[in-house]
Amino acid sequence: MGRSIQILAVVVCASLLVPAAASGGAAHRKDAVKPLVIGHRGASGYRPEHTLAAYELAARMGADYVEPDLVSTKDHVLVARHENEISGTTDVDERPRFAARKTTKVIDGVPLTGWFTEDFTLAELRTLRVKERLPQLRQRNTIYDGRYRMPTLDGVIWLVTRLSRELGRPLGIYAETKHPSYFRSIGLPLEDPLVEALRAGKLDKRGSRVFIQSFEVGNLRALRSRIDVPLVQLLGGGSQRPADDPRTYAELATPAGLATIAAYADGVGPSKDYIVPRDAAGTSLTPTSFVHDAHAAGLQVHPYTFRNENSFLPLELRRGSDPNSWGRSIAEYEQFFGLGVDGVFSDYPDTAIEAREGRSAGAGRTPPQRDDVRPRHDATGGQPWARKNPVDVP
Repeated sequence: MGRSIQILAVVVCASLLVPAAASGGAAHRKDAVKPLVIGHRGASGYRPEHTLAAYELAARMGADYVEPDLVSTKDHVLVARHENEISGTTDVDERPRFAARKTTKVIDGVPLTGWFTEDFTLAELRTLRVKERLPQLRQRNTIYDGRYRMPTLDGVIWLVTRLSRELGRPLGIYAETKHPSYFRSIGLPLEDPLVEALRAGKLDKRGSRVFIQSFEVGNLRALRSRIDVPLVQLLGGGSQRPADDPRTYAELATPAGLATIAAYADGVGPSKDYIVPRDAAGTSLTPTSFVHDAHAAGLQVHPYTFRNENSFLPLELRRGSDPNSWGRSIAEYEQFFGLGVDGVFSDYPDTAIEAREGRSAGAGRTPPQRDDVRPRHDATGGQPWARKNPVDVP
């Protein structure tokens, strides 16, 4: 973690230039002009998720934060993966030397078979290469298979610091602790190395460009007493429960449940259907009072996940019959922005920025003309502002 000390110190200095975008719910809504755009696992619609390339592209597209999901290695180093089972996002199944590591485990009550980060040292994981998690949906991203390595938390901090300098604006980190109860049960608690890095860089205070999120309750309560960065309670399916709490997420989403969340967290990260539910056919129903209820409890609202493909959009916003084709996703952002959300998790940060800027223009500002803005995405997958991805950083 030694390198984190200098890196994080730079990020906190940059954060002092920014209003309280990462402060508590009520203050954020009062002071901020625009909802936050959070690059969900980076710009994961354009690059394999949780790579430095995906994070960098999200930042260059205008995202305010990038989101690394954090899991632990055998030697207790935090790395960015959507899950600790890595056969779907790396080439580990093609490495004969690791064939014997394939195993079955029960993670949060769910049996999983594959290869797990906690069974590998960092040095071993760094020999693997990352691949696209959704190759059938995002076939273009597969051209990047094998090009990138699994980044560490230090690597993400390094990248965010460099890009904050280069882009002339502070970029934040919106970290998720994945399966914290499980990792604690095997002697690899996620909170300790995370808090150590934040405290070393003086990023454990309000005003830091950091959010920490979790689907669990207990680790957020524990973090509340250890650091003072904004915490976000994620909400899964309504009938599901956190791994460490007997209540369902639907119960946590009620006004009474939100009031209990406000005792230890600053925001909530609901799936979109808590705000705009859909019927059995996929058509949007009348919006709920969730945003109002959360704001009344003093909580920010950052829903997930916004994607351009028809398969993720409500029926009325789909175009054509191909589930992989893009639909009218900007209209979905506009609806949620209009309902008062404080930020959005997006696989396509450029689309989110387009919707956000268009909304600002609709409020009285002159919209930029198409030839006055930089290109956001080249259909070939290349970006004119791209830089070589530093795969060998910490």
